[in-house]
Amino acid sequence: MRLKLLTPTEVLVDQPVAKLNAEGPDGAFCLLPRHRDWVATLVPGIVGFATLDGGETFVAVDRGVLVKCEDEVLISVRRAVRDGDLATLREVVETRFRRYDDQEKAARDAIARLEAGVIRRFLELQERMR
Repeated sequence: MRLKLLTPTEVLVDQPVAKLNAEGPDGAFCLLPRHRDWVATLVPGIVGFATLDGGETFVAVDRGVLVKCEDEVLISVRRAVRDGDLATLREVVETRFRRYDDQEKAARDAIARLEAGVIRRFLELQERMR
């Protein structure tokens, strides 16, 4: 099957693979060429794949989507790092990708508090105008 791993700025992987391992919200899974079509969301983690010559390659990925359709697997993620050292990739996932998720969650929480404050003020203003 052919794997294409895409980020918003580049095609990081575009090659035939014999097997693919990835991780979704419900846990890790493996795809082989004759498996049925599949769609999954991906969590920050390591995507591993076996090349046709028997080698193994790993890519650290951020959140994204995986779609397997017939003999093609497309993975689209926000950020990805391809490196030969698995320990380095695990560190990238832990320090960069998961930390960014925490920062984004804090920003979303702050925006929600601001929106609630604005709504509260509008309601107070509406009460005064009655």
